[in-house]
Amino acid sequence: MATIESILELNAMHEAETSPLDRARLEAMLGMAFWWDAPGEVPDVLLIAFDQDAAYDGTNFAWFKARNQRFVYVDRIIVAAHTRGRGLARQIYERLKQKAREEGHDRIVCEINLEPVNPGSIAFHDALGFVEVGHARLANGKLVSYREWLIAA
Repeated sequence: MATIESILELNAMHEAETSPLDRARLEAMLGMAFWWDAPGEVPDVLLIAFDQDAAYDGTNFAWFKARNQRFVYVDRIIVAAHTRGRGLARQIYERLKQKAREEGHDRIVCEINLEPVNPGSIAFHDALGFVEVGHARLANGKLVSYREWLIAA
């Protein structure tokens, strides 16, 4: 099982695409997560997701909460650069989709950076079937695309 330190290290390599985390914030997020996974002692992939009932204070999460009664929000999906193209993100999303269906959810949502652009994330989420449902300019200057994936419970 991944340690907090190994998850923080993986996140630190991808802060531009996600956001910085310290130990206290990560532990709080994992404690309120609907589902999370970081397989292996030193994980090559990380996914943290919340459902609509989480006491999570994220701006993007709040955008979805204002518009949907039920959903699973992917706060972050990270794949280590040296393992990209091996299907790890698709596998972890399939496990999330299974858990979401078991709990009666019919949609998984996320945001993707448009400025600065994250072309890999856009292509990946498009291939899975995510569609844009909105966008916003955040206080930090980033422009994000809000996406949802209908998974039919």
